[in-house]
Amino acid sequence: MVGRKLPIVLLLISNGLIATPVQANEALLKVLQERSCPGCRLADADLVHADLRDADLSEAQLMRANLGQAQLDGANLRDADLSFTSLRGASLRGADLTGSRLYGTDLRDADLTGAQLDTDALTEAHWRGARGIAQGIRSHAQLHNAGVEAFQTGQWLVAEQLFGDAIQSQPQEPLSWVARGISRSEQAKDELAAADFLYAASLYNTQGSTEWAEQLNQAAKLISQRRLENVSPQEGKGIGGQLLQSTITGLRMIAPIAAKALIPFGLGF
Repeated sequence: MVGRKLPIVLLLISNGLIATPVQANEALLKVLQERSCPGCRLADADLVHADLRDADLSEAQLMRANLGQAQLDGANLRDADLSFTSLRGASLRGADLTGSRLYGTDLRDADLTGAQLDTDALTEAHWRGARGIAQGIRSHAQLHNAGVEAFQTGQWLVAEQLFGDAIQSQPQEPLSWVARGISRSEQAKDELAAADFLYAASLYNTQGSTEWAEQLNQAAKLISQRRLENVSPQEGKGIGGQLLQSTITGLRMIAPIAAKALIPFGLGF
């Protein structure tokens, strides 16, 4: 079995499709010393905390490389393959990532302020916690689904912020208004939650979904009244803890509908 595979491996190496350890080490040294290695094969390279500011890594093959906490401000990563690469916590301020492959790329907690990215480039990347992402890079569905995940794990404030971003992206989608209202309710932000429910109700009315509009108006009324009640912290102040215990059937449906993903879950959250 080994004897049969070896010629294939040698053929791939001879054709330049697989980098030998020597070639990989040379490419790594070139990157670190010269900060210029366009098209380099750096798959699986360990570049944690590397200073690669303004480096030219265009068309570089960086699959599965570890660039966690690396300094890549102003770097040229145009058309680079960053599949499954870790850029967690990296600084990519002003970096050029247009045309780059970001399948499974870990960009959590990275700084992307001023970075150039293709529209919807982050669809298959992990970007939760990343800073400075330009408006329009993440779709409404991506933002809403990220809010759903935070909502499901009890991260009410994070969910509220993500649903707010989703609303900015597509303000006429009532689902995100309802979801943000529930997230705010869980934080006892009753006045803001009621306002979200009322606005969602107006959108549903416009769409002809009068039954949903009526239920949301009732939810807004109940949550506004709750502010006048004395509720101990142990009893919980979220809509899941009280309003959904209501006898109003429609209100029992608000939380799961608000938490529905607009697209199936996948990479990216």
